[in-house]
Amino acid sequence: MILNNIKPKRVLLKMSGELLMGERAYGIDPETIKVLAQDIAEVHEKGYEIAIVVGGGNIFRGREGTAQGIDQCTADYMGMLATVMNGLALSSALEHLNVATRVMSSISMDVVNEPYVRSKALRHISLGRVLIFTGGTGNPYFTTDTAAALRAAEMNCDLLLKGTKVPGVFSEDPTINPKAKHFQYITYNQILGDDLKVMDATAIALTRDTNLPIAVFRAQDRGAFCRVLSGEGVYTLILKEFPEGYDHEGRIDLPAN
Repeated sequence: MILNNIKPKRVLLKMSGELLMGERAYGIDPETIKVLAQDIAEVHEKGYEIAIVVGGGNIFRGREGTAQGIDQCTADYMGMLATVMNGLALSSALEHLNVATRVMSSISMDVVNEPYVRSKALRHISLGRVLIFTGGTGNPYFTTDTAAALRAAEMNCDLLLKGTKVPGVFSEDPTINPKAKHFQYITYNQILGDDLKVMDATAIALTRDTNLPIAVFRAQDRGAFCRVLSGEGVYTLILKEFPEGYDHEGRIDLPAN
């Protein structure tokens, strides 16, 4: 599988907070974040410009707070604060590998990170610093998936990579149904039409409108980030339309005998 002739230089990696837990039930697993940082450093060494949006579900989820009776806006802001903690932990792991980083937040807290300013962010990434965006969009009712789509567009990224616990997009949850179909390629409209739970609908619609391709892959596999950018390994590419030679289900369309 190839990246459909995409030759990315500047990429944005969306990491869920759950990835940072490893096998834990809560919080940050030091060994897991160390491995993830090593993968990011390896890609950085190859000359890619990298931005990262990190979630906060390993610490606090806004919707879970709402279910417990917390006002939704308040719960969402609490979730945004959790992403700042994750971003600082990831920054520390990368700095230990001598990778220069900048943590920028949509919520002002100057003591621990920089406020998000697009012009400053563009300068940081152009100088080879790994950008870590925290605080989501800075607004309640929007997920960190939407923040990833937004920041990728603002940073003029060539590719958005969604790191998950499964190797791509499936017709169903493969952890529940092992026979679920894996897609090599799929379109934005098919994701929305079939209500596939890859990213939230707002994020998918934004990437469709900006024609930003998305690669969905299993981020826990050592070296997976680099392999995807090399067009190797198992992943799903989300595009506006299927590549030439593939049918409407993302399978190789062989001519009839």
